[in-house]
Amino acid sequence: MFGKAYSAAVAGIDAELILAEADVKDGLPCFSMVGALACETREAKERVRIALENSGYRLPVKRITVNLSPADIRKEGTAFDLSIAVAVLTAFGLISEKATEKSIFLGELCLDGGINPVPGVLPAVCRAKAAGFLQCFVPAENAGEASAVQGIFVYGIRTLREAAAVLNGNGDILPCTGELPEREAKKEQPDFSEVQGQRMAKRALEIAAAGGHNVLMIGPPGTGKTMLAKRLPTILPSLSFEEVLEISKIYSVAGMLSGKHLITEPPFQAPHHTVTPSALAGGGRRAAPGLVSLAHKGVLFLDEFPEFRRETIEILRQPLEERRITVSRYETSCTYPAGGILIAAMNPCSCGFYPDRARCRCSQAQIKRYIGKISRPLAERFDLCLEIMPVRYRDLEGSAPQESSAGIRKRVEAARNRQKERYLEIAAVCNAELSGAEVQRYCRLDKEAAGRMEKAYQRLSFSARAYHRILKTARTIADLAGTEKIEEAQLAEALLYREPDRKYWGE
Repeated sequence: MFGKAYSAAVAGIDAELILAEADVKDGLPCFSMVGALACETREAKERVRIALENSGYRLPVKRITVNLSPADIRKEGTAFDLSIAVAVLTAFGLISEKATEKSIFLGELCLDGGINPVPGVLPAVCRAKAAGFLQCFVPAENAGEASAVQGIFVYGIRTLREAAAVLNGNGDILPCTGELPEREAKKEQPDFSEVQGQRMAKRALEIAAAGGHNVLMIGPPGTGKTMLAKRLPTILPSLSFEEVLEISKIYSVAGMLSGKHLITEPPFQAPHHTVTPSALAGGGRRAAPGLVSLAHKGVLFLDEFPEFRRETIEILRQPLEERRITVSRYETSCTYPAGGILIAAMNPCSCGFYPDRARCRCSQAQIKRYIGKISRPLAERFDLCLEIMPVRYRDLEGSAPQESSAGIRKRVEAARNRQKERYLEIAAVCNAELSGAEVQRYCRLDKEAAGRMEKAYQRLSFSARAYHRILKTARTIADLAGTEKIEEAQLAEALLYREPDRKYWGE
């Protein structure tokens, strides 16, 4: 007797279909499993055997062999339990083989026959839909994320008995078809109207949001660096359905979507400076996504930037340049998106008050050593470098209303729409994602701006990377102004955001 059922193995934010084949024969009673299995997957035979017994199935004593194919894909995790149990029941004739042909099964079995939630359900259901499957059986806690996939019936089940009843046509569980859930209204959301003063910093963050640029803020403590960074997600453009799905896949793989619907707002991640390299970049035994990927299409905020370990922050070089990161382990390699905006904040010295010599007691050697914790190649990967000055008293006491996040977001979305129309023929969706060749094509300077750029390049000894990042920033400033060509004033503003870079890391 033979039975089969489909499941899926997650690789990065994608998935591969896995076929669970069960063969039942006379012979020495045993339950064996093959197919490149990790230890927790190999243990499924005990969970399945006991779950079947406790679910009321009294199976004849037989020799049961289960194969998870293809054998060249390593199977990790416990999401295959349900498919193995269904395949065994099909082999014994307790479930119709025809009922499982266009179905996919995901879930971890409890010993009493219950179904526990598992990570990676969303990419697995997306893969099943693309392969032409008609229905999927997932744990009830994962039904919210799975139901967002259009065109496939989703059954949120709590026990093995419920799954068998639905397959046999006598279950009372109704499928839910995918609809994107409405956004939940956030309570007490931070707003830029609460920030007094710091006009230049607000302007820089507006440019960063409009073009997807990374920002480094340097200034003494108490000047509002953290306050500004926490409000950046409130002016980012609304996410498209494709972006919502991509972000939600990352959170699903990380096991952070169980019991929720999709991630419909730009994410914000702010790890402590003691974070490990694998937590930031991704890794572990399963090559799970890290914080740099969990901040995709949102904001990754690194406060007290020099206090992070050197080997931790140097990991950011590749994702800052390529907008993705590859996590490699002994038996697997996964590539995750990393297209968020990096906001880093730091003090100019260990005491925090340089260049105010009335308060700063650090020597030049101490200041240089502190700034030197951030390498020049890493500093160059920030498109905008800001020196945040202390807020003036009259700004704190001023009663003039400040512009809200909603007003800033309108300009940001208008600039992003111009970029989307301009880049229809290429992969980039915002200015920060342009390659070197694309910068030459789309970031055209007028005659006066070109002359100013040439003088600045020679006088300030910019690298080619800094040159391209200045042009991309100027392109965003032009988009905010609604001009097609980059004018001299817009280039001058982009050059202004490189001044602290030259001041602190220059010769």
